[in-house]
Amino acid sequence: MNITYLDGYTLNPGDLSWEPLEKLGTFTVYERTPPEDIAARASDADVILSNKVVLSAEVLAQLPKLRYIGVTATGYNNVDLDAARQQGIVVTNVRGYSTSAVAQHTFSLLLGLTNHTELHSQSVRAGDWTNAPDWCYWKTPLVEIAGKTIGLIGLGDIGTEVARIAIAFGMRVLAHRKSDAPAGEGIELVELDELFRESDVVSLHCPLTAQTNEIIDAVSLAKMKPSAYLINTGRGGLIQEQDLADALNTDKLAGAAVDVLSTEPPKADNPLLTAKNCLITPHVAWAFFESRQRLMQLVADNIVAFQNGQPINVVS
Repeated sequence: MNITYLDGYTLNPGDLSWEPLEKLGTFTVYERTPPEDIAARASDADVILSNKVVLSAEVLAQLPKLRYIGVTATGYNNVDLDAARQQGIVVTNVRGYSTSAVAQHTFSLLLGLTNHTELHSQSVRAGDWTNAPDWCYWKTPLVEIAGKTIGLIGLGDIGTEVARIAIAFGMRVLAHRKSDAPAGEGIELVELDELFRESDVVSLHCPLTAQTNEIIDAVSLAKMKPSAYLINTGRGGLIQEQDLADALNTDKLAGAAVDVLSTEPPKADNPLLTAKNCLITPHVAWAFFESRQRLMQLVADNIVAFQNGQPINVVS
């Protein structure tokens, strides 16, 4: 079985072993694959692995040998599922590999907004403490999160883990989810308007769909407290970025921290890159060593199940 990984660099830039995949067949990995090279590189592949490389109907039509696409992520909007189905191609994804990491990063972003650790560390290194007249100082107000209300939009595995951590911090937890399934202990399910009004922190953990596209816009931001913070470790398209930048720049929102943007890498004119009180990390919440190691093994497990005629995690 020929296995071709079209964009393997982000999963394994060199700190992991490819052994779980190499033992499954003839394994070829490319760090990145531009659109014009997909068909040539995958022409002999029985299995394609892709994280973000777009596998359109046009591309799939050029790959008659292809029988399986393994998306090495949870989201699979880079694959034309209808075209794959028509060609008899099984498409799978991977879930749950980064739940702990994304939840951890969510609080890293929140604490970045409330504790300003990097700002104060840089200040000390610049000599401000050495030259200070007092034994301590702070460059900006510091905010306790205990007793604050966090509102979670989305309550899947990651949202539930964020809720658990928030409760441990002593926060009140509100959540809005599309299903009517009961929430865990300590979580109050509310409508969106109430969540926006009541929350000191709004954190996004829902998938990007037609219903959630730009769920954060001028209208929803106007419902939030001026002292509130917005966190996004979900998808960049959940936010209307110009509206968020405007709210930050006019002090209608205390701060925002995002790990995702609508276009990645971002264009130089993305308004959030220059917005006030906005922390941005480069889509790294999933990329902890342990998460990537787990992802590698789960991708291999998916392929083994397919080879055994009992595919799992099928999305097509």
